[in-house]
Amino acid sequence: MTAAGLPPHLRRGSRSGPRRALSSPRRAVALGGGHGLAANLRSLRLLVDDITAVVTVADDGGSSGRIRAELPVLPPGDLRMALAALCEDSDWGAFWHDAVQHRFVTDGDLDGHALGNLMIVAMWQILEDPIAGLDRIGELLGARGRVLPMALDPLDIEAQVAFADGTRGTVRGQAQVAKVPGRVESMRLIPERPRVPEEVLRAIAEADWVIVGPGSWYTSVLPHLQIPEIAEALRTTRAHRCVVMNLSSGGEEIEGMRSTDLLRVLLDSAPETSFDTVIADPTALEDAVELAEFARTRGIRTLLRQVSVGGGVPVHDPVRLAAAYRDVFDGVYGDVEGTQDEEEGTQHGIDR
Repeated sequence: MTAAGLPPHLRRGSRSGPRRALSSPRRAVALGGGHGLAANLRSLRLLVDDITAVVTVADDGGSSGRIRAELPVLPPGDLRMALAALCEDSDWGAFWHDAVQHRFVTDGDLDGHALGNLMIVAMWQILEDPIAGLDRIGELLGARGRVLPMALDPLDIEAQVAFADGTRGTVRGQAQVAKVPGRVESMRLIPERPRVPEEVLRAIAEADWVIVGPGSWYTSVLPHLQIPEIAEALRTTRAHRCVVMNLSSGGEEIEGMRSTDLLRVLLDSAPETSFDTVIADPTALEDAVELAEFARTRGIRTLLRQVSVGGGVPVHDPVRLAAAYRDVFDGVYGDVEGTQDEEEGTQHGIDR
């Protein structure tokens, strides 16, 4: 993407509105699940001391699915990944990060189970309290933040899908929806009104920033907006609200969808909620400029910045994403400057 290719409102000297002065946040809440949330937490922990991860609890595949089928507990896998991402920067933290992520390789029933999943379930059985159990594991890991389930009831995801062969049908289960060869047209949670921890609602209410995404859009990101209490907390919080886009579009679950489509679906899922910022990587998304234009029509500012590791690999770089957050928190949107440098190929504001 060249600087000359950006629309005027994204260039310095032609801003869409006054820049708002923001102080560095004391409290951040990240909504999501899986690898996307873990990548987000690894970045936020470089900037923010008080982090709360609010994690999806609909996983029904792998180790979590097997545990969930055998015991009446929340699926622990995404919660484990969030805890591991927040491990303290020390030899102790590094050891426990590797320990909780360790998967057994055997010819028996333990094969494929993650040690951290078993530890979490053990704490739940001992303490008889899912929040207390997660807090105790967090203390052991020296977690820089708190990990909370978005609901106290295990959830199922049911989606209406347009399949690649042109047919339509219903798919149930997070693992199945996440890898369905087609496009999810709508989804719902079962149960539709699960119990929500009071700690989750309090964290959102007291946050300086609430961040949604990245992650599997229909199975990790949008489920939070499907729970009425969380949707209302997000609508009424005094916090700034930020959406972090994925580094790729299309593929399983979102066949044929571009990043602009994904943002539209998210905003339509929370029609009464005002978002302040979108972070998107113009080196990874072909429709980054279109995305920024669409966001502007919804009153949202966009920071276009490389936040990936580069080389076409759709993996977030913790330091680059942290730098993008720093600019957003400070109200520095890195607009592109229209100068002679454009003709020389020098770009300002979009890191390569």
